[in-house]
Amino acid sequence: MTSEHADLEQVLSRAFGRDIAFEEARPEGRSPGATAEEYWPDMAGLDHRDTVTDFEMPAGTFFDIAVVHLLATATIDYLRALYPPGRFEARRFRPNIVVSAGGEEAGFAENDWIGRTVAIGGDVRLAITGPCPRCVMITLPQDDLPKDSGILRTAAQHNAVNVGVYASVLSGGTIRRGDAVTLG
Repeated sequence: MTSEHADLEQVLSRAFGRDIAFEEARPEGRSPGATAEEYWPDMAGLDHRDTVTDFEMPAGTFFDIAVVHLLATATIDYLRALYPPGRFEARRFRPNIVVSAGGEEAGFAENDWIGRTVAIGGDVRLAITGPCPRCVMITLPQDDLPKDSGILRTAAQHNAVNVGVYASVLSGGTIRRGDAVTLG
């Protein structure tokens, strides 16, 4: 669905089991240069330890750093191999798009996408702008996923705390599960 569907609020309300109002985020509701805080646990391999840092958020948005977060299945598979006790699942990292990377992709596949364009389906084009640094949120319990500091520790020790990549939208459109994803 998109914001242009007349029954969007009713559909969302039914899906979430409560009344939902869909409203446009207005830049005037936020001050320019708004910041977000990030807690860094006391863990070897992190840039900061046992401290809170802040960073500037893009003006007029509710996004931390970028509009789109992509995550490759190759990265999830690699993290599982590096830390077998951990439950590495895409939902722990909250990506917008999960890319099924074939057998030729290995390790932190998205690192090679930075600076390139990703095409999804017939219309969508994304500019890969940089790595997606992760924080303590990925270690917290979610539904049946247990709390696990090893999740963040593994990302810190093997990929500078990054899991996935950020992107900006060059051209939008509809994407569907199974659409072809190509790198340009």
